Amino acid sequence: MGMFDKLLANLKASKKTIVFTEGTDARILSAADRLLKEDLMGVVLCGNADEVAAAAKAGGFDVAKATVLDPLTYQEMDALVAQMVELRKGKMSEEECRTALQKSNYFGTMLVKAGKADALLGGATYSTADTVRPALQIIKTKKGSNLVSSSFILFREKDGAEEKIAMGDCAINISYSDRVDKDGNVTLTAAQQLAEVAVETARTAAFFGIDPKVAVLSFSTYGSGKGATVQLSHDAVIEARKIDPELTIDGEFQFDAAVSAEVAKTKCPDSKVAGQANTFIFPLIEAGNIGYKIAQRLGGFEAYGPILQGLNAPINDLSRGCNADEVYKMAIITAGMA
Repeated sequence: MGMFDKLLANLKASKKTIVFTEGTDARILSAADRLLKEDLMGVVLCGNADEVAAAAKAGGFDVAKATVLDPLTYQEMDALVAQMVELRKGKMSEEECRTALQKSNYFGTMLVKAGKADALLGGATYSTADTVRPALQIIKTKKGSNLVSSSFILFREKDGAEEKIAMGDCAINISYSDRVDKDGNVTLTAAQQLAEVAVETARTAAFFGIDPKVAVLSFSTYGSGKGATVQLSHDAVIEARKIDPELTIDGEFQFDAAVSAEVAKTKCPDSKVAGQANTFIFPLIEAGNIGYKIAQRLGGFEAYGPILQGLNAPINDLSRGCNADEVYKMAIITAGMA
């Protein structure tokens, strides 16, 4: 649990409340039981009170100290609807907002926006899109952010030492293309988007105690190969340096040049990142998703995430294949970042 030290210290210093959108799920209830017993945070479970109680009893979980809120009977729903109508500013009618808030993913997100909870963890049964969409519409991106992205923190103990690395984006942005307005003007280039992912992933890495040395990856090292994603990775390094001139970032790199000092001496001997990278940025989601799973399954790393980046509040997504221990750990990460 070494990587959780800072998060636990945060939680002990300032008690936070997390909302779980799937309050009847056995994995959620198991994690909630553990979090409450350890007095790590307040817990809000979305769902019908009787159904939550029945599911908890069936699994032998004690969630008596949790607050159970049902969107269908919530007494302050009118206030939430009014707030959401204002947030959506003509994009959704009052009726559409009320209908959306009957679903626990929207309801839970509005609880965070309304200050009833500090953070949200969902996705045990909801898709990633169904967790991210309400966050984008209600919580919205923080100042200076143009997109939501994700990263994974990977952790292992090897030869008595702890090793941590970060990878992004492995879950949200499928690919990158220039954004254009209605007049056809480019408002945000693909490279600027990938650069933002790199900067945000480096910040997440730093939060978890990693001194980020960021490698933007490709199938090419310093122009040894040609192709659209090669240029994207190359240009993203340039754009990331504009966003954060102090960031230690380089590329484009093949993975071996990023991690092997011997290969780096041959391919890019003057780089301050090559051969010692610990934060890896992928130009496409396929590469990122495959990469972190290879590290997890063959490299013996524990993978924590996806950790969502760029939002105004901690909203995180679970894998639908998660287990109770992963929910517990992701709850500590999510609330600890509040």
